[in-house]
Amino acid sequence: MKKITIGVLVVALIIGGLYYLFFRSTPVANAPLETSEQTETNESNGTSTAQTPAEEPEAENPSETRIGSSVDNRDITAYHYGTGTQELLFVGGIHGGYSANTTLVAYELMDYLEENPEKIPEGYRVTVIPVLNPDGLFKITGSEGRFTPPTTPLSLAATIPGRFNAHDVDLNRNFDCEWQAKGTWQTRTVSGGTAVFSEPEAQAVRDYVASHDIAGAVVWYSAAGGVFASTCKNGISDDTQALTNAYAKASGYRAYQDFDFYEITGDMVNWFAKQDIPAISVLLSSHTAVEWEKNRAGIDAFLNYFAE
Repeated sequence: MKKITIGVLVVALIIGGLYYLFFRSTPVANAPLETSEQTETNESNGTSTAQTPAEEPEAENPSETRIGSSVDNRDITAYHYGTGTQELLFVGGIHGGYSANTTLVAYELMDYLEENPEKIPEGYRVTVIPVLNPDGLFKITGSEGRFTPPTTPLSLAATIPGRFNAHDVDLNRNFDCEWQAKGTWQTRTVSGGTAVFSEPEAQAVRDYVASHDIAGAVVWYSAAGGVFASTCKNGISDDTQALTNAYAKASGYRAYQDFDFYEITGDMVNWFAKQDIPAISVLLSSHTAVEWEKNRAGIDAFLNYFAE
C-alpha cells in the first residue's frame, strides 16, 4: 500500500511539473507584451509610462537652393558643392533652348564635382546654376532641366525663340552694365527689358550675389569658341585676366580681351565686373557640342587658381 501511495505521489509531482512548465511559460492570449517603450519609469510618481520615440525632423538638403523662379514660375535652382565661405559660381542656360548645350556642360560639371570633391579648393564652395532661363529651355527641349539631345538636332533658326524668356527678353541684356531697353544681338534688335533687372531670372542672380561672397564666376554661352574677359568700362582686373588666360590655355579655346563682334549692353558677366567679381564668359564652339573635356580642363585650371 505504501509503495502504491509513493508511486501515485511521484506521478502527481511529474504531472504538476509539466503543467507548470507548459502553461506558466506560454504567454496568455491577448496579453500585452512588455516593450522597451514601457520600461521607462516616471520618476515623479514611480509609475511606468509608455514613451513614444521623438520623430526625427526631416533633414534639409544642403546641396541645393531655390534662388528664384522664371516668368512662367519655373524654379531656378543653385546646386552647392563644398563647405567654404567664399563661392565660385558657374552659370549655364542663360539663353535657354538656343544655347541648350551650355546647360548640359553645367550638369557635367555637377557630376564631376560629385565624383571629385577634392577638386574644390579649400575654403571655397562651388555653386552651379545650370539653367537660368528655364522657360526658354522648355520652349525648345520640353524640359526644365537636364535633357537628352535629339538624335537629329533642330535647325539653329528653330531654336531662336528659346533664347528669350517668357517676356521675350534677352536675359543677357537685362543686367546693370550699360543697360539699354533695346539691345543688339548680331544684326537684330532685342529687348533688354523695361528696366534694369526687370526680369525675375536676372533678379534671382542679383539677389543671390548680393547675399553671398562670390570670389569668381564662369558663365557659358554659345557659339564662338573662346574665353572672354569681363569689364564694365572699369578695366580688366588682374584676377580676371589671369582666369581668362588659365581657362583658355587649359581648354584650348582662344582668349579674348573683350567681345567686339557687335555691341553688347546689359551683359551679365560685365555686371559681375562692375561688382568687382572676377568673371569670364566661355563660349562653346557650336550650339550643340558640349565639349566637356575641353571645359573640364578649363574648370580645373579655374579652380586651381583659387587653390594656390
